[in-house]
Amino acid sequence: MQIMEKRNLFFISDGTGITAETLGHSLISQFEHLEYTSTTLPYVNNLEKAQHAAHLITRSYETSGQKPLVFATLVNKEIHTCLSKAPCILFDFFTPFIHKLESELNMSASPGMGRSHGVQNTHVYNARIAAIDHTLSTDDGLNTTHYDQSDVILVGVSRCGKTPTCIYLAMQFGLRASNYPFTEEVLESQKLPESLLRNINKLHGLTIEPAHLQRIRAERRGGRYATLSQCQHELDVVERLLHHYHIPIIDTTMKSIEEIATKVVADLGLKRQIV
Repeated sequence: MQIMEKRNLFFISDGTGITAETLGHSLISQFEHLEYTSTTLPYVNNLEKAQHAAHLITRSYETSGQKPLVFATLVNKEIHTCLSKAPCILFDFFTPFIHKLESELNMSASPGMGRSHGVQNTHVYNARIAAIDHTLSTDDGLNTTHYDQSDVILVGVSRCGKTPTCIYLAMQFGLRASNYPFTEEVLESQKLPESLLRNINKLHGLTIEPAHLQRIRAERRGGRYATLSQCQHELDVVERLLHHYHIPIIDTTMKSIEEIATKVVADLGLKRQIV
C-alpha cells in the first residue's frame, strides 16, 4: 500500500495568485498519493510582505520538519531573492521563461506586477463583461429572444450543470453562453421549442447519470422531482431528443466545470474570445 506523503503548499504572487494556483494545482494533481494543505498569499508586492511570507514558510518548516513547496509568480528580483532564502522548495513560473523569451525576441522584458490578470485591453475586458451580462440575462431559459446573440446554448434537464458551465464559458472564454432547461412541457411534446430550432447549430446537450442527478436534486428539494424514476425518465427523453436532432452531448457526471466547458468549445468549434 502506497504511503501518503504530506506537504504544506504555498501559492505566492505579486498579483491575484490565480496563475500560481492554476499551474501549481496542475502539477500537484499528478501525484495522487500526496496529501497537502495549501496557503495562498496574493499581492506580495513589496519587501515587507515578502518577509512576512518567508516567516510563514519558515514557521511551516519548523512545525512540520519538511520544506514547504512554494509555487510563485513574481517579477520583482528582490522579492524573489527574499523567498528563495526561506527553507522551501521554490518553483518560480516566470524567471526561466522570461530569460528564454528575451533571448528569442531579442528584447528585454518590462517587468510589471499583476499584469497577468490586469485590464491590459479595455476592449477585451468590456467584451468579457458583456458576455457575462448576456449569460446572466439568458440563464435558465430567460430572454430566449436574445439567443441570436448567443455563441452557445446549453440544454438538458434541471441540475445537470448548465448554469455553472455557462458562467465559466463567459468569464474564462468570453463567450455569450445561454442555457435552456427542458421543462415538463418540452419533455411531454418531445419537440424542441422554436427558439432552440432557430439556433440549433449553437446547441450542446448535457447529460448526467440518473443516480448522481437524484442525489443533487434531493439536496435541494424532495418530491417527485428528486426521485430516481423521475430522473431516469427525464434523461431518457432528453437523450432521445438530442440524438434525434443530432445535437452533441457530454456526460457531466465525473467531469469538472473546466472539462465540460473545454469539451463544449471543442465540439462546436468555437473560438475562445478571451484566454
